[in-house]
Amino acid sequence: MKITNIFFPGLIALIITSNVFAQKAAKIPGQVWSAEKANQWYDKHKWLTGANYIPTNAINQLEMWQADTFSPDLIDKELGWANAIGFNTLRVFLYSKAYKQDPEGFLKRVDQFLTLADKYQIKPMFVFFDDCWNKTSAIGKQPEVKTGIHNSGWLQDPGDPDYKEKANYPELEIYVKAVLNRYANDKRILLWDLYNEPGNSGKLETTIPLLTKTIEWARAVNPSQPLTVGLWSWGFEKLNALQIANSDIITYHNYEAPDWHQRTIDLLKATGKPLICTEYMARTRNSRFSNILPLLKKENVGAINWGFVAGKTNTKFAWDTPLADGSEPIEWFHEIFNPDGTPYRKDEIDLIKKLNGKN
Repeated sequence: MKITNIFFPGLIALIITSNVFAQKAAKIPGQVWSAEKANQWYDKHKWLTGANYIPTNAINQLEMWQADTFSPDLIDKELGWANAIGFNTLRVFLYSKAYKQDPEGFLKRVDQFLTLADKYQIKPMFVFFDDCWNKTSAIGKQPEVKTGIHNSGWLQDPGDPDYKEKANYPELEIYVKAVLNRYANDKRILLWDLYNEPGNSGKLETTIPLLTKTIEWARAVNPSQPLTVGLWSWGFEKLNALQIANSDIITYHNYEAPDWHQRTIDLLKATGKPLICTEYMARTRNSRFSNILPLLKKENVGAINWGFVAGKTNTKFAWDTPLADGSEPIEWFHEIFNPDGTPYRKDEIDLIKKLNGKN
């Protein structure tokens, strides 16, 4: 997802006063994991590596999960590629309208996905809501890909202005609790990422009411897996305070070069909790497998890059550099594989496999 530049003063203040924020901003009723419990959980896992995943034939989350376009055979094939390079987790976006349209069918498709992931020793993390990209969505056939445009069909969830309409909250609560109650003790799931980049798309602090409610709903279920809300824009003091205070595991996004990424890690370690970077790797911003993945391994930080197989999301094209003729970018922005499973860069695949003990 598109991220603003690092703004460290706000982050430093947040970390320094994190205990105060936890007391004042924000704790939502429910037991947030202690650092001790979080580290015990993290230590039970191998180093976590993976990608943000959507199958190549889906332009957005709805196309992935709707009955007519859900593609278990394709997912099976692509998850096999993930396993072959040593990935043991994937970050996967759910979608509230897909549930609303067909609650039982949606949950059965999530079951199918989990069965396939388990076949390849992959424990996914699921994302509920998202403030990024297109404001509105509709059930049914999804838009065609816009040539050469990054994430041309990706959808906000629940959308804009729907996210701020409190009349929508009861339905959203039903969705969140239905999913969490079904899988609250499912060992195939790594964690729950409650809200992707809250405040993005110019929403800023107007997302706080829905984010607060989402945390409340999740804590009421109290799943066995940890809950998190990833940090992504360091100047958002109130949002970041809410996110840190209510995350069992600290997750964050960083598309910067290694020196800036290292500073983020050093600061977030002050929370005392395990860290997982749930978005990184934008080659033309000098966030690459070659210089970031070894850093994350050295620091024992989970590594979840954006992009897996080049497909309808068009995220091999850069955020702000559309190519109207759809020509091949000089260098891919995201993605690891071509649609036929051949690597974009063999040296990257070799490095990923080496760091994951697959060589």
